Amino acid sequence: MKSPLGSRIHLMITFVLVTCGTVAGACLGLLLAGRLMAVVFAAVAGVGAGLGSYFSRRQVLALFQPDRESVPADGYAEGLADAALVCIATYQAAVFPLTPDGVSEAERKARRTMAYRISAYEGLPYPVQSSAAAALEAIDQGADPKRAETAMKELCLTIYDNRRGR
Repeated sequence: MKSPLGSRIHLMITFVLVTCGTVAGACLGLLLAGRLMAVVFAAVAGVGAGLGSYFSRRQVLALFQPDRESVPADGYAEGLADAALVCIATYQAAVFPLTPDGVSEAERKARRTMAYRISAYEGLPYPVQSSAAAALEAIDQGADPKRAETAMKELCLTIYDNRRGR
């Protein structure tokens, strides 16, 4: 995979080097022997700078390739994963409230709708989507709070594993 930015930077640097080499060769030839020698020196210096730049292209472009380990994290996907975790956790709190009348049926339904919507969002990484679906399934069954808690822990670990900047 070639970096288009790296290729463009190398092309601009090559243009500057060839231009400067040609001008420097012309000036040196003009000072030493006159116009004919200025043209010869300009051509030799320009061709030399161009060939040097051409042969060093692969090494220069390798400097612009990002290291796989140092690729910046996708903050958008990480933010979606965190939002999905929060929505699913609030839905879990609505299904298993601390007090018997702590959450109304309308609030529980609204939290469920929001949790499902954000868990199905296409910007969410696939492993997080599948783990969120498993957590939502465990919460929807509502009979076993321990199973729901285990599914939420798995979701947290999946989100943590998908972070690039950890």
